[in-house]
Amino acid sequence: MSTSAPARRPLLLGVPALVLAVITWQVVAAGPLLRVDARLSRALVRPDTLSQLLTYLGDYRIAVPVLLLAAGYAARRGRATGADLWWVPPVAALALMALVPAVVVPLKDWTARPGTPLMPPGTGYFPSGHTATAGVAYGSATLLLLPWLHSAHARRELVVGSALVTSGVGFGLVRHGYHWPLDVVASWCLCAVLLTALSLVLDRVTGLALERGARRAAAGTAEQDSRRQPRRAL
Repeated sequence: MSTSAPARRPLLLGVPALVLAVITWQVVAAGPLLRVDARLSRALVRPDTLSQLLTYLGDYRIAVPVLLLAAGYAARRGRATGADLWWVPPVAALALMALVPAVVVPLKDWTARPGTPLMPPGTGYFPSGHTATAGVAYGSATLLLLPWLHSAHARRELVVGSALVTSGVGFGLVRHGYHWPLDVVASWCLCAVLLTALSLVLDRVTGLALERGARRAAAGTAEQDSRRQPRRAL
């Protein structure tokens, strides 16, 4: 990780949170941004097979098992290497996944946004649940797997692949008319906040594990030194 990464964390938390707040305000207040959203939706909606297939990747029946596999792999590798607190990253990622509906569902109920003209009458389309599920599931899986990839190329490919899948889900939802563009953008912002918070937790866990390892190593060295010291004759 570059030395400038910690300095970017406040931006990764603050900017998406601010954008999410603005979009939510516009949706609740039926602000002018919704007219732009409607025009953009009309320009993008072209239902086809590809967009339908992309939306499936945001289904919890696909996204959550991917996260479970990544969590299981990270837990097995961590335990096998004897890492301290090896169980915390997988548990934290799964807890974050469980938090998604607890955040998204109340927002849907509160904003009560109707769907696009292609959707049946009803409300609860803001923010996009499929987008949030995909973003948190694939993003969390990426954060869990990155420490176990030793090649910079492999890590880069994993991050790019995760971003493409999440973007593809959002594009498919808009393209097929399941969601307005702002529904998807709001979920992307929510995912950015949640994943940044998860990365902070994982970094803290890594730091604590290193500290524990260093203390044990120092204690072991001190014990060996004490054994090597000659005993004084009585």
